[in-house]
Amino acid sequence: MHEADIHIRVAVLTISTSKYETYGEVRNLDSLDKIDDESGKTVVQELSDICEITEYRLVPDDMIRIQSEVVDLLKNNDAVITTGGTGITPTDVTVEAIEPVMTKKIDGFGEIYRMLSHIDVGAPAILSRTFACLIEDKVVFCLPGSPKAVKLGIKLIRDSLKHIITHAKGLK
Repeated sequence: MHEADIHIRVAVLTISTSKYETYGEVRNLDSLDKIDDESGKTVVQELSDICEITEYRLVPDDMIRIQSEVVDLLKNNDAVITTGGTGITPTDVTVEAIEPVMTKKIDGFGEIYRMLSHIDVGAPAILSRTFACLIEDKVVFCLPGSPKAVKLGIKLIRDSLKHIITHAKGLK
């Protein structure tokens, strides 16, 4: 199968305790229009032309919830893109939630992200733990929560999503 022919289903998961406390549990794509989540909206807007965005969910910064939602979303999707929880504050636990269930880390994604971020913001880029990984034959991209950081991550995802999926599924 050629990369251009592949249909990709993607879910978006925003990880933010403050948004969760304001809006409660959100588990549907239509609800995204009703809440203040610029990063989640950016993912949907910027990727809708290259893949099918199937689901949106909002959860707090809680390791068990994050891991559970990602695993659940991967049941019906080829990829999950998370926003939030990739920094170094005590509440940033996205990396810790995903690492125990990942199959393979895609080191280059985080490395290139931090390099490009460094060009833009300088030394603070080292604080980002942005990464991508496989869970079996599906991909998870973990982006920071800021809209500007998400836009940077989306550039990399747009350029690599189909290629990563075809390799992960052994279609290449």
